Amino acid sequence: MSQNNRHNMGGGGFCLCPKCDFRAEHKNGVPCQQERCPNCNAKLLREGSEHHKLFLKKNEQA
Repeated sequence: MSQNNRHNMGGGGFCLCPKCDFRAEHKNGVPCQQERCPNCNAKLLREGSEHHKLFLKKNEQA
């Protein structure tokens, strides 16, 4: 992923925990991966991001 594409998802949306399904509104200007889940301390993923898509694809194969 190029540096120019990293944070162009716009405002709104949600940050999701890949471990316990915690969901929180995305905070503008704060990447979800800098946030931690309050339940299990995992890094959050931005819903619809490339990381989130890869996580979903990996779980489909499991």
